Amino acid sequence: MKYVIIGGDAAGMSAAMQIVRNSEGNEIVTFEKGETYSYGQCGLPYVVSGDVESSDDLIARTPETFQEKYGIKTNTLHEVTEVDCNKKVVKGKDLRSGGTFEESYDRLLVASGASPVCPPWEGLELDGIFSLKTIPDVHEILDYMQKDVQKVSIIGGGYIGLEMAESFAAVGKEVKMIERGEQLAKIFDEDMADLIHEEAYKQNVSIAFGESVEGFKGEEGKVSCVVTDHSEHEADLVLVAVGVTPNTKFLEGTGVYTTLKGAINVNAYMETNIKDIYAAGDCATQFHRIKQKEDFIPLGTHANKQGAIAGMNMVDIPTTFKGIVGTSIIKFFDLTLGRTGLSEKEADSLKIPHKSVKINSTHAAGYYSKEGKMTLKILYHAKTNRILGGQIIGREGVDKRIDVLSTALYHSMEMNDLLDLDLSYAPPYNSVWDPLQQAAKKAK
Repeated sequence: MKYVIIGGDAAGMSAAMQIVRNSEGNEIVTFEKGETYSYGQCGLPYVVSGDVESSDDLIARTPETFQEKYGIKTNTLHEVTEVDCNKKVVKGKDLRSGGTFEESYDRLLVASGASPVCPPWEGLELDGIFSLKTIPDVHEILDYMQKDVQKVSIIGGGYIGLEMAESFAAVGKEVKMIERGEQLAKIFDEDMADLIHEEAYKQNVSIAFGESVEGFKGEEGKVSCVVTDHSEHEADLVLVAVGVTPNTKFLEGTGVYTTLKGAINVNAYMETNIKDIYAAGDCATQFHRIKQKEDFIPLGTHANKQGAIAGMNMVDIPTTFKGIVGTSIIKFFDLTLGRTGLSEKEADSLKIPHKSVKINSTHAAGYYSKEGKMTLKILYHAKTNRILGGQIIGREGVDKRIDVLSTALYHSMEMNDLLDLDLSYAPPYNSVWDPLQQAAKKAK
């Protein structure tokens, strides 16, 4: 059996390793548009801040390791541009030589990931305007920062925007965030986002809300200003972080079903609607257990799981992806921002009747520490009391509680069920009643 995998990062190489470990005598060929295989994209902001010493530290395995130790054929700088489903062939460009290539397959995995969205703004060709998705991206940013960069503007207030605001501030840059909406971190409810804004201001990060970027101005070919519909903001360096789009254009004309946003529709076995073609990771959909429908939440956790499951199914070991509940966590200066399940806005859009309870608590016993304050909000079904989601923001202990809540969501627990959980307790770590249980007691 010959397996071809498009994409050499989390999903693609997780699948390749499962094929190696669970079968024998097969040929595995992988194609990667970039030069790096199997690296931790989520660690890139911390290379900028210096918390991670080198981008080399993010690389789990090199192409040479995959090839020499595991027998996986790795092809860097090879961009797949076409898939012929009838002939079972992939075609593309060799970016190193400028030539073309063609490879047949018995089974194909599309794990091509996603690319940063960058609208066609005027002045985009100016030096000093970046996005952040790959190791070369972070090297370009670090190199440019040596050119007397003082003022940094970040367009967008999502995961990358928040993490990079902290990273730029950590190396002494003056940071401004530009957001066309009225809050950062739209995955949080407005009242919780206020806590994020307070932390930004506390850390001397300025925010321009309600402004849409129209373009850039520059001097001597370098960016010097971000132009919005309301103002102009001086900038020596600009980071565009307004979202990502799946890398799936090469599938046009194949008949592979995709969503309106371009994500590949897959079933629980990571199969597409075309026989012998699978998809996983940031280019594919994920089944949301709370929404009970397909969603697109591109995160490294999902990519690794989906890739591993795809690899198992490709060697005929039936394995299903159980779905997601929308859990994520972000470090933002002195705060940890955790969320899982639905926000109020999502529940409203799904027409789910809901209530919420919100409390202020501490990660430890109140008499032991008054420093570890946290704000916790739980959303639950107005009729059944089933937990729908939660958001926690604080200095310590957020990760523990958000994971407990995520597990509760996975198992369709109700608010009262939280009271019965046997959670760990000692004064340095918790109160007798965990903050989650304190919130459950106050739910009506």
